[in-house]
Amino acid sequence: MELNKQSDWVARSLRSVWHPCTQMQHHETIPLIPVSRGKGAWLYDHEGRRYLDAISSWWVNLFGHANPRINAALKDQLDTLEHAMLAGFTHEPVIELSEKLSALTGHVLGHSFYASDGASAVEIALKMSFHSWRNNGHADKQEFVCLKGSYHGETIGALAVTDVALFKDAYGPLLRASQTVMSPDARQAADGETAQDVARRAAADVERLFTERADKIAAIIIEPLVQCATGMAMHDPLYLQLVRALCDKHNVHLILDEIAVGCGRTGTFFACEQANVWPDFLCLSKGISGGYLPLSLVMTRDEIYQAFYSNDVTRGFLHSHSYTGNPLACRAALATLQIFEEDDVLNTNKIKAARLTAALQPLAQHEQVRNFRQRGMIWAFDAIDAPKDFSRRFFASATEHELLMRPIGSTVYMMPPYILSDEEIDGLAANTLAVFNQVMAG
Repeated sequence: MELNKQSDWVARSLRSVWHPCTQMQHHETIPLIPVSRGKGAWLYDHEGRRYLDAISSWWVNLFGHANPRINAALKDQLDTLEHAMLAGFTHEPVIELSEKLSALTGHVLGHSFYASDGASAVEIALKMSFHSWRNNGHADKQEFVCLKGSYHGETIGALAVTDVALFKDAYGPLLRASQTVMSPDARQAADGETAQDVARRAAADVERLFTERADKIAAIIIEPLVQCATGMAMHDPLYLQLVRALCDKHNVHLILDEIAVGCGRTGTFFACEQANVWPDFLCLSKGISGGYLPLSLVMTRDEIYQAFYSNDVTRGFLHSHSYTGNPLACRAALATLQIFEEDDVLNTNKIKAARLTAALQPLAQHEQVRNFRQRGMIWAFDAIDAPKDFSRRFFASATEHELLMRPIGSTVYMMPPYILSDEEIDGLAANTLAVFNQVMAG
């Protein structure tokens, strides 16, 4: 019976669902996995097979599937208020969430504007930056700067500051041009260079551009510490310090995209804390709701907010989403923040990270691996001379070893939930090594 249900779900999905970030024809040879339920770090199909969610279902699920504390908060909220428009109205969950997030920045970023997904948050930050400069009499500041290899989403505005050809090239004619500067990716270090040396070289490239065009540039957007979608490119926090100083010197906004790297993923709640800097705009999504409901937001400074504060409607930030500040999503986020507080998550993660890093040493020292790297609860390594279709082969082999993993090109990465037991950590490391050996053997 379950086998029939499994086959039926696959067939129906292939007929009616257009899956994201997927060449659908590949599913003629790589079957879809119909998920029936989730519990903790595991997903289960209809045949009872399980898969350790080693990538947190696209980096969103921080505290496990069907988390009882987040479940309880949502059940309670359902009996109170499921949704109300945020234009002209407000409600307790969105107020409390905004206050808690502001406090986490020491109230430097005291205003939160809400949307539903990461790309929308990036769009909001870009629009806010441009519009605030115009409101302040600098209408020529219309350009944006991104890093080589950067990824900030796939809507038109976000794609304009993305530098991944696979996502961007087909839509080039639709996009507004942006400036691209050197990535601080530490893998670019020459012999004798450190990650900080690479950071200084990359910052010098920003300085060159700012010196030439700061009067035209509205903002630079950076994914702090880890450029995820380009292959988990990690850089030294010094880069953020240097760019923050350059933004202050040349009167350019700093947008930090913490959609993937925020919420404790890099070791601190906000990645930028490791550089002891705050941006002008900070984008959050993914893990902020614990992986439960779509929610994103942009946090910004009071001086940005004041640039829009006027009796003149045209000076206002006239941007909206129907589900802006949805009470259920905000309540999930509040439950997520409560778990951080009650479980001392950031310190607990340090212990888990050390154990998984130690367990992964056979991979780190593997003759076909280079650039093994780790930042907080993110691990990655690059395969040397990877076979054709490495990522798809790895995904398929991983499912046979009870793992959900999805390499980026020839880069294997792990971004697991924060709740792994010691046994699950050891199993993740051992099975990843087994999968890697199998795929590399061809």
